[in-house]
Amino acid sequence: MEHSPPRPDFRRLLPRFTGRLHDPRTATAIGRWLGAAFAVCLVTGVVSHYLQHPPGALVNVLPSRPVWGYRLSQGLHVASGIAAIPLLLAKLWTVYPRLFVWPPVTSVRHGLERISVGLLVAASVFEVFSGLLNTVQWYPWPFSFVPVHFAVAWVLAGSVLLHVAVKYPLIASHWRVDSPGTLALPAGDGPDRRSLLRGVTAAVGAVTVVTVGQSFTPLGRLDLLAPRHPGHGPQGLPVNRTAAAAGALGVDTAVWRLAVTGPRPYELTLDELRALPQTDAELPIACVEGWSKSAHWSGVRIHDLLALAGAPPGAGLRVVSLEHRGAYRVMEMGREYARDPLTLLALRLNGAVLTPDHGFPARIIAPNRPGVLQTKWVTRLEVL
Repeated sequence: MEHSPPRPDFRRLLPRFTGRLHDPRTATAIGRWLGAAFAVCLVTGVVSHYLQHPPGALVNVLPSRPVWGYRLSQGLHVASGIAAIPLLLAKLWTVYPRLFVWPPVTSVRHGLERISVGLLVAASVFEVFSGLLNTVQWYPWPFSFVPVHFAVAWVLAGSVLLHVAVKYPLIASHWRVDSPGTLALPAGDGPDRRSLLRGVTAAVGAVTVVTVGQSFTPLGRLDLLAPRHPGHGPQGLPVNRTAAAAGALGVDTAVWRLAVTGPRPYELTLDELRALPQTDAELPIACVEGWSKSAHWSGVRIHDLLALAGAPPGAGLRVVSLEHRGAYRVMEMGREYARDPLTLLALRLNGAVLTPDHGFPARIIAPNRPGVLQTKWVTRLEVL
């Protein structure tokens, strides 16, 4: 009788993992920290998105106070996103042996679970690394960053909730410190769990300390890896978009006019604008990339300019820039911002006339507002 050759056992080709640092207890411990970082990232990201792109129902109700609100929320958003990177890498390291489990799918439920985990991992990696590239304004992809990043954030949130629901019995059994998974590791397994968690904590602390100074100025001297330093730039303030990039160099003040439309439209020369009552304000400018810095601004209150045009109470505002191109060349401002006494058409920064890169001859500065909406090179105000 002829015997068929034995089937190859592919399981022999798969790596074997015996160390308990890949166990559920370790994954749960790191997962708690990662979940907290993702939660902060999601909440602050939603705040940032709707302040930057408010839907119609929110335009006139978004608050202009506290003046440091956006600075705090966006600083936390970027800081928690950067802190999530070593946490995510550590989490993936603890669970990647599951990729080599054989058979890979044992049932329909198991197959759906593995698909959901794949979606969770893909969304997590995309969010943290695309966000990191955004902080340095590098976009090596063909799609628009903001809407895609925002949409994938909700995919990630749903994936986390689904993963927790599916794994809840396992997570609950390893949540407590005194669970059986905390028994001492065999000597041959190398560094124990406590050492690993200390190392992850040190990594999170290190990347936070050397980047958070771009928004938390007391740590500015330690700002070694952040793409911006809050004190570097013309007039002591960083610049994202220069006048040259915006096509707004060489403004001729002899012909420049600020046009204000409304029931009583008018135009002002730069000298006439400077002759109006000036208001001083200490306000932060905070950008979506995570950096922020407080500065001393001086200019004319937007509320006063609208009143001269006969704007009705509660009117909004459309601001038009001299720049030739750009997604934020035209900006709209709701009534809460327009009537705030700290919202200025700024003419001076830190005691000096605005430089071209900071928006000469005039720019918007408003409290609790993303930097991309602090329009530079203003030439027209339209009462809405």
